[in-house]
Amino acid sequence: MQSFRDLKVWQKGHELTLAVYRATARFPREELYGLTSQIRRASSSIPTNLAEGCCRHSDRDFGRFVGIALGSASETEYLMLLSCDLGYIDATLHDTLIGHAQEVKRMLTGLYDKLMTDATK
Repeated sequence: MQSFRDLKVWQKGHELTLAVYRATARFPREELYGLTSQIRRASSSIPTNLAEGCCRHSDRDFGRFVGIALGSASETEYLMLLSCDLGYIDATLHDTLIGHAQEVKRMLTGLYDKLMTDATK
């Protein structure tokens, strides 16, 4: 069993979550229980699911958690777009965060494909 902290995709997901927390600290107060909370939960769900799935006893089980993390990454990406469209983050920060999210999604897709291929062997 490997530590989730050794996974590059977990490290990138954690970095994305930290960046989202920093960005949302400037959101309007009235969004605290709305968009701020939702985007923080979505982004933190990425490394959280990787941490939980990493200790599973089969590639198929781990793959299920990677799939959930991938969905959370897509949710995060949309919520960042919404945040930009609402004027809560500027275009430069949006582009940076979207780049991070897309990198995480590519890494998650690669890990998922590998796990599912290994699970069928």
